[in-house]
Formats: sequence, structure tokens, C-alpha cells
Amino acid sequence: MSLSKQLYIIISIIFLMIFAGNFIISVKNTKEYLEIESITKAQDTATSLGMSLKTILKDKYNPEVESIINAIANRGFYKEIRLENAFFSIKQSDLIKASKDLDNSKWDISNISIDERLGKVELINTNSFEKELLALENDTSKETNIESSVSSDENTYDFIPSEQYKNIKEVTFTFTATNENGKTVNTKAVLNVNKTLVQVTRDVKFDYIPAWFIKMIPIELEEQSSEISNGWQTTAIIYVSANAGDAYAKLYEQAKNAIIYTIIAFIVSMIILFIFVQYLLKPLKKIEKLANSIAVGKFETIQELPWTTEIKTVALAMNDMSRKIEAIINKLNNNLENITKKLSRDDLTQLNLKQNFETDMKDMFINKNNGYVFMIKIFELANFAKNHTNDEISEFIKKFATILSTTKTKDNCKATAYRFFGSEFAIIGKNFTYEDAKEFSLKLQKQFEELGNEYLKKDIVHIGATPFNPIGTTPQILQAAIETYEKATLIGQNEIFITDTIALSRNMDEWRDLIFDIVDNSKFELKYIGNAYALDDSTADIIMQEAFATIKDKDHLEIPIGTFVSIAERYEKIIDFDKKIITKVINNILINKVKHTISINLSLESISNTPFILWLEKTILEHRSIASQLAFSITAYAVAKDVDKFKFFADEMHQCGAKVIIKRFESKFIPLNNIKDFNLDYIRLAREYTHNVANDSSKQSFIEAIVELTNLLNIKLFAENVQDDKDLETIKNLEVYAASR
Repeated sequence: MSLSKQLYIIISIIFLMIFAGNFIISVKNTKEYLEIESITKAQDTATSLGMSLKTILKDKYNPEVESIINAIANRGFYKEIRLENAFFSIKQSDLIKASKDLDNSKWDISNISIDERLGKVELINTNSFEKELLALENDTSKETNIESSVSSDENTYDFIPSEQYKNIKEVTFTFTATNENGKTVNTKAVLNVNKTLVQVTRDVKFDYIPAWFIKMIPIELEEQSSEISNGWQTTAIIYVSANAGDAYAKLYEQAKNAIIYTIIAFIVSMIILFIFVQYLLKPLKKIEKLANSIAVGKFETIQELPWTTEIKTVALAMNDMSRKIEAIINKLNNNLENITKKLSRDDLTQLNLKQNFETDMKDMFINKNNGYVFMIKIFELANFAKNHTNDEISEFIKKFATILSTTKTKDNCKATAYRFFGSEFAIIGKNFTYEDAKEFSLKLQKQFEELGNEYLKKDIVHIGATPFNPIGTTPQILQAAIETYEKATLIGQNEIFITDTIALSRNMDEWRDLIFDIVDNSKFELKYIGNAYALDDSTADIIMQEAFATIKDKDHLEIPIGTFVSIAERYEKIIDFDKKIITKVINNILINKVKHTISINLSLESISNTPFILWLEKTILEHRSIASQLAFSITAYAVAKDVDKFKFFADEMHQCGAKVIIKRFESKFIPLNNIKDFNLDYIRLAREYTHNVANDSSKQSFIEAIVELTNLLNIKLFAENVQDDKDLETIKNLEVYAASR
């Protein structure tokens, strides 16, 4: 997960935690405030309503009482307003009327009782003292009513319900009634003892408030009351319950507005955060880009340092690391160049060795150059050495080599001299014609005769030369040059033999027909050679093989692959040939369920052809599951011919998931400092670097240095065709990744 996503998630969680906390606290405080406000308002209403009803509550069943209560309740702020008797008074006449056993005679009542579980009945005695107190508390305008209310000798009783039955509606009273004639009757009377005088209720909920909100946030509003007294005695109690609907409405609006504000604030905050994070992470992206550049061998630095202290420190460290790695690689490159020069030049004459001759011959094939190849040998050097000291012999050979390397040619020609071993030398004359070769040979002959006179050696050298064959092979051309040399020795002292014709086994028309027939009809066999094994792995699993085409002519004679490719390029059939090889390799992997990597050799013509690259990309994507098992192999001398096209090809292959390998790697073709510019998976060393490496410290130093370089660049290094066990053990100790035998 990216750092930006982590920051967004963490900050979002923190934001939500803060909002949730504030929201809960805010709702809780608002809820408590609304509860207190509603209770206070209910209490104030109960008090004021009690004061209003006091003057008219002489008659508790007065219709005006209910009118006043309804008027207050209609405002909608209250759940319930209820007026209750403070006590329930029972007159003697009420009991007589309620009894079914008594007539209209004058009766006296005694022995009143009820079920003890329901409560008790007490006699209220109204004496003269109480009457005086009542009279004092009332104004003079009401004295007549007071007198009339207390003048009766009728007994009054209070019904006091028990706690369990305080809401009982009807009670049965049993009593004894005696009339004026002395008749006694034991009877009973059922009276309504409901204390509620007036009750008005309203629904709590508002329609627009969701039920889940009411259920989730319960608002408890206690019922408030106020006593209404008549003098010193409480006659009634007014109860007021606040309507929670109003509180819910305010609380819901407050919560909804808080959520809307929070959502808007969150969106704005995330936009600001996004802008800030992008600005903050911009230096990190530069650091990431630098790290990726270092990984592929491009040692850049961050010029514009970030302002954040921690990121600036990292950027400075990355810059320092990039410079140090670049310095290490440059040092390795310098060491490798020095070692390469030592490996490629003769210590005595400073002429190029035979491996450089073969490399330059490859360059001639690639560039389709014309010229001549000269074979030159010092005649009877062994006999000459018997009569001279080692220093004299070394000095003689140096002078001989100087003649080869300094003899001038025409401006459009170039001669490069090589020492194979001992007395055997060769020269590649690039762009030489027959006349140029003859003129150059005569110059050499003249200088060699002068050198022979200096050392009193008349027969000093023989020279043979043959034209370069663009459809031949290096061994074939070299053999032809040796044959011309042998002919020169037969002519006489210091003689020259130059041929001006190329011996071909068939004419070009025959070659053309043969190439077309082989490519169009797929008349070639595909072998898998060069089994490569990882040197640090104890298992014997093959990690890579090379697909190699075996081609025969109509007489079933094998055609050298170099010759075939050269002629196929001339007749523009090499791209079709490469396509058929790739198709066969893919089918082989799928059919035989091959698990290791297969390297496929491609020509420079193919990787430079845009339609071919498009076809190859499409083919790989159609077989994406095995893309990583395809390693496209290009020779080092082919890469050197067009570096930009190779870079483009390598990038395209990596986008498809395939791999790229440079084979027959030689530092002469690709400077070691340029390896970091290629997006490579593998490098396969030319076999000259690993042949007899166990006995050559210079080769060991070269391999050790290139191992360090490839490790820094995440490139796997292969050794090719290692035959000797000692050589294999040596490259294993030098930590080469893999080798083939």
C-alpha cells in the first residue's frame, strides 16, 4: 500500500474518531440541556397552572377547570396535564344514595369499613375551631358559603388508598345504617374513587423524526407537579409531563446539521490533505525515481532538495549513495578496461591477440565490409633463436611487429595487425582491393628485407593474402589465408602470394533458391544446447538452454549457421527465419511443459524491424503465461552496431514480460561503462574469457571485476561452454551466476 493511501486512511480514522467523540459529547450535552429545559418548563407550567386554578377549584367539577387545562395543553409542549384530588372525601349522604338497600328515610351511618388491602377510611371531624380557622382564611365576601359548607352536621370521611391500590377506580364500602325509627340495616355501597379530575394527553413523536433516532436516543422527562391548597389544606395536585417530541425535534436538527457540517468539513479536509500529500510526496517520488535509476545503472542526483528535514536527509543520503556507487562502477570499469587490454594485447609486441582477430572478423561480417586477410609468419624463427639471446630475439620480434603495425595504407583503407602465437601473425585489410593488397604486401616485403639485412637473415618472411568472404566463416577465411601462405613459401625467399577470387561451393543463384526453400518450408531442425546450471545451487536443474538451428543443404551437408544468416540477411529472409524459430520454441515450451528459460538468437535486422517487434509483442502477449521463459539473445557485436535500436527492443520486451541477454560479451564491442545503459537480464561471457581461466590471473581479475559490476546492476552473469573442471571450479569461486558445458 502506498504511503499516500496510508496517510489518507490514518488521517480519516483520526478525523472520524474526533468527530465521533465530539458528536457524542455534543448530542449528550444537548440532550441533557433539553431534558432540563423541558422539566423546568413543565414545573413552571404546573406552578402557574396551580395558581390559576386555585380560585376556581372550590368546585372541583367546574367545567372551567377543564377549559383552562385544555387551553394550556393545546400549545403542544406537553405530553400530559392531569388534575387529581389530593384526597377523596366521602359524605354520609353519598353512601346512602349509593346503597340499594336504603330508602329515602333519614339515616345515620356507623361502622364504615373497606377491604384492608385497598386502604382505609377515616372520619373527618369539623369542629367550631376549624370553622373559625376557615373563616379567618377566607375574605368576608365568602363567609356565607363557608357557613353553609360547615353548618351541616353530616359526617365526612376520607378514603386513603394503599400503595398497591392507589390507582383503584371503584371501592365497596360496608356500613350500618340506622333510621329515626330505630331500624338498623347492614348494607354496602360501591363508589367511584378515581382521583383524576381532568386529564389531557398528546402523542410524543413527531412525524419527520425517524423512529430509529427516537429509539437510539431515549429522552426521559420526569413528571412535574404542583399542589393546590384551600387554606392550610391541599385540595388537588396538578401534574404536568413535558412532551419529548419537541426535545427530539431540536436534538434531531442539531445532530443532522452536525453530520452535514462534518461531511462538508471532511471533504474539504481531504481535498486539502490530497494537495498537501501530493506536495509532500513529490520529493519521495523523486527519490523513488532516483532509486530506480540507480537500480538500472543510471547514477543521477536530486538537484532540487526537499524542504522537509527528514526527507531532505534521505535525499542527501541517496545522492551520496548514487555518487559512491557511480565511483565504484567507474573504478571497476577502469580496472576492467586495463585487464581487457592486458588480455587482448600481446605483452611483447603490443599487437592484438587472436581473440581480437576473431572479434574484428565478426565486425566485418556484420558491417558487410570488403577487404583482405593476410597470413604472415617469421620464417624459421626457432633456428634463428638458437644463435641469438632472448633479448635479441625479443627485440627482433618487436621490430617485426612494428613493421606490421606502422606500414601505411591508402586513406580509404585500414590495416590491423595481430599476433596469434610465436612467429605467426595476421592482418585484416579493411576495404582493400586486390591492387591495394598487392601494393601493401610489396611495402611489407621491402621493409622485412631491410630487417633481414640488419640481422643477416635473408629468408625472413612469407606473406599470403585472400579476399574476405562475406558469406563464409572466420575459420574458412583463415584457412584460405593459410593456403595462400603455403603457396608463398613454395615460390621463394620473402615471397608473396595473393588470390583475387573467392572459392564458393555454389553460385549465388543456388544460394538464393536454397535459402528461400529452407525458410519458406521450415526445413531446419531446432536443437536445445548449452545446458546452463546455477553455480550456487546444489540441485541439478537446468536454468537455461539455447535454441540452435541445424540447417542442411540438398546433399544433407550441414551449412554453417553464420553463412546461412549472412546470406539470409542479403535476401531479406532472416526476419521470417527468426519468426519461425520463435514459433517453434513457444510450441516446444507449451507441448513439453518446459520450466526453464530458453534463449533465442535474433539478428540485428530483426530487432531493428518495427513490424517484427509488433508481431513479437503480439505473440508474447498471446502466450503471457510463458513470457518469462523467453530470453531473446543478441550478440555483443550486433548490439554495438546500433545501440539505440537494441535499447528500444529491450524495453519493449520487458514490457511484455520477456527477458533479454547479450551473448559473446566482449568489452571491445560494448564498453563496460555502457552496460548500465542497457536494461539487461543476463550477460553471457565470450568463451575466451573463461578458457584456461584457472591458470590465468588476468582472466580471473577480469571475471571478478565484471561479477561485481553485474551484481551492482542486478544482471545475471553466465559463462559459456566451460569444458575444464578446474575452470568451472574457478568461475564458481569467482561467484559467476551460472555456466554451460
